[in-house]
Amino acid sequence: MVPDPAVRPLPAKLRGSLFNILQARVVDAFFLDGFAGTGSVGIEALSRGASRAVFIEELPQAARIIEANLARCQAEDLGLVMNQEFNRAIIELGKKGVKFDLIFLDPPYKMLVERNPLRVIRKRGVLKPAGLLIIRHHRHYSPSLEDFRLLRRVDFGDDIFSFYSGEIVAASSGKGNSAAGD
Repeated sequence: MVPDPAVRPLPAKLRGSLFNILQARVVDAFFLDGFAGTGSVGIEALSRGASRAVFIEELPQAARIIEANLARCQAEDLGLVMNQEFNRAIIELGKKGVKFDLIFLDPPYKMLVERNPLRVIRKRGVLKPAGLLIIRHHRHYSPSLEDFRLLRRVDFGDDIFSFYSGEIVAASSGKGNSAAGD
């Protein structure tokens, strides 16, 4: 456990629901666990057959815990932990041409507005066109519909999972209601 209020591990019930939705899509997928916290979602993806996982976590103590959890699961060779700010990590991955099949984001809710990770993911092209982006967010937040096409929203009380297609929405479409602005 990371003693920092910014780290909110995804409860086991929500994690189970997420992977019940994803099912076979996880097998052989290249998975990104953004704002990874303890790494429980990415490690779960590896345990369900993902080929590799990248964990982005800004807090050094949390990044060390992810590395320890990967070692405990004997999955060090399948996971890469990037201990840096999310947008900078995505820029670095984009420069290297890295593309993910599945991206899961569980940021502190205010960061969705302040840092707009959807826009950074779109601009850096790190999600494959056939990929899937999932964001956990609070019910009072409406993620932008300007960057990716919303496929589905699953409501768990105050928690919402929004699922986006890897297809990029045309910038000139004017669709959506960006909470972050430009």
